[in-house]
Amino acid sequence: MLVVVPLAASVQAAPAARAQSPQVLRVALVQEIDHLNPFTASFASSAMIGRFAWEFLTLPSAEDATPTGGVAESWESSEDKLTWTFTIREGMTWSDGEPVTAHDAAFTFNKIMSDPKAAEANGSYVVNFKKVSAPDDRTLVIETEEPQASMTALDVPIVPEHVWSKIEDMHDPVTDSIEVVGVGSGPFLIAEYRPNELVRMTANKDYWRGAPAYDELHFIKFENADAAVNALRNGEVDFVNRLTRAQFDSLKNEPNIETNQASGRRYRELLMNPGARNADGDAIGDGHPALQDVQVRRAIAMAIDPEVLVDKVLGGYGELPGGLVPPIYEDYHYVPDEDVRYSFDPDAANALLDEAGYRRGPDGVRVDSEGRRLEFRLTGRASEDYAQRASDYIVSWLRDIGIEVTKNLVSDNEVDETTSSGHYDLAFSGWGTNPDPDYILSKQTCAALPAASGSSSSNAFFCDETYDKLYAQQIAEMDPKKRAKLVLQAQARYYEMVPSLVLGYDNVLEAYRSDRFTGFVQQPEGEGQIMEQTGYWGFYGARPVEGAAESDSGLPTGVWLALGAGALALLAVGGTVVVRRRATADDRE
Repeated sequence: MLVVVPLAASVQAAPAARAQSPQVLRVALVQEIDHLNPFTASFASSAMIGRFAWEFLTLPSAEDATPTGGVAESWESSEDKLTWTFTIREGMTWSDGEPVTAHDAAFTFNKIMSDPKAAEANGSYVVNFKKVSAPDDRTLVIETEEPQASMTALDVPIVPEHVWSKIEDMHDPVTDSIEVVGVGSGPFLIAEYRPNELVRMTANKDYWRGAPAYDELHFIKFENADAAVNALRNGEVDFVNRLTRAQFDSLKNEPNIETNQASGRRYRELLMNPGARNADGDAIGDGHPALQDVQVRRAIAMAIDPEVLVDKVLGGYGELPGGLVPPIYEDYHYVPDEDVRYSFDPDAANALLDEAGYRRGPDGVRVDSEGRRLEFRLTGRASEDYAQRASDYIVSWLRDIGIEVTKNLVSDNEVDETTSSGHYDLAFSGWGTNPDPDYILSKQTCAALPAASGSSSSNAFFCDETYDKLYAQQIAEMDPKKRAKLVLQAQARYYEMVPSLVLGYDNVLEAYRSDRFTGFVQQPEGEGQIMEQTGYWGFYGARPVEGAAESDSGLPTGVWLALGAGALALLAVGGTVVVRRRATADDRE
């Protein structure tokens, strides 16, 4: 059973006297770090580290993910909802002793608004911003073009102007250096970065909420979860997440190990290339023309059985699909009515394709009006258990409705390169969502189409006038109940047009050494996940178990073996090793 201590009780000042060796919480990381630079970091693991290092204006609370204060201690909007005034917390300092002011926040947002490279990670939050200013040290004013309901959910790390204003190129490798990223305001500070090996963070003794109860937080990279699980069993790491069902089940009865199963904030989907286009409307990629027909996409949706995928592939550790927002955010979670739900019905799928004019050839494979076979590539990650297992089911199901599917399980790099450039037919993908739905909904708008092939923030290539209108209405609606209805309507339109099919929502499967640490805080409180929160509560609230042995601050033995087999190419630039890889479905924030 998971032990959860209330946040107020679990976050304590570090003891005045400590043993010579630091108390270290060691977390196994099986995802990649793309950048520590918060302006360009898009991987979930990178964004998580950013949440520890730099406080946000506001952030989702641990209790129920409603907005709570960060850099801003209070906020209010004008009567017309076009101007937001944030009062900056008094007495906050950066780790180098400089005060945190409204000018830092204004610089952060203005940098994102004015520099395309600085907008790579968080540009969607400021698209509607008209002007950001700091009349004085404690007052931040944000003016918007239209009302924006997500103003208390800006998932943007506030950085120190006196450090980042010296950066001329946000793609310069120096932006991942400790000299730059080491100056923070959060509960932990980045102290060391060894790409593809280790991110070492130290407790911020001057953190305004109070210092963490231990000295250091280490994120140690493993090439796969099996190596990480072995390290947990051996006591070489203290926390592991993204466990497979078999790994999770094997750890349930292990001595000194506690497990946590929770609803997640990520969804899995099957992309169906609807005719990839760039922002100018020009066709890109090489998707099969038949997938531009919504009837074909709907038939595919009716030929897939999500219950089998959840039960057999996820081992029951998941939830049945609906819209883009997972059930953990119940106010915004779309559940289709029975009359519009894509229920598993091969007969109905066959009838729909017959009606649409796709006749079966001599070999049973359907052809379009020009005689092209409905033969699709299914792209997925060769390294992923889900893609390996789910692809077999999908190949069989679609064969039953006259569609030939060829599995294309390739490297992580190739998956993202092909999907982001439109060079796919069907593909496994997925995204992480936030408590406020604007982020994930914005990725399905026409505005998210790429300026050039390969630069899209969403690989579904969806562009629909009706959806865009609903999206614009929901972000401008300040009444929470009215907004929720519009959010559901937007998801219903996406579901109807099915550029991708949500396959399910994975449960979060985590485990930790209960003989070393306790007090991990869940979000939402008492039932949620610990590690990949939309905040920092999980590890910030952890406390060393009294009498636990001091940890070895070096890398576990197993990680060095895993590093030797790494498939990730490292680019040496100016003596600095920099990871360059696009975000996969498991990486994306």
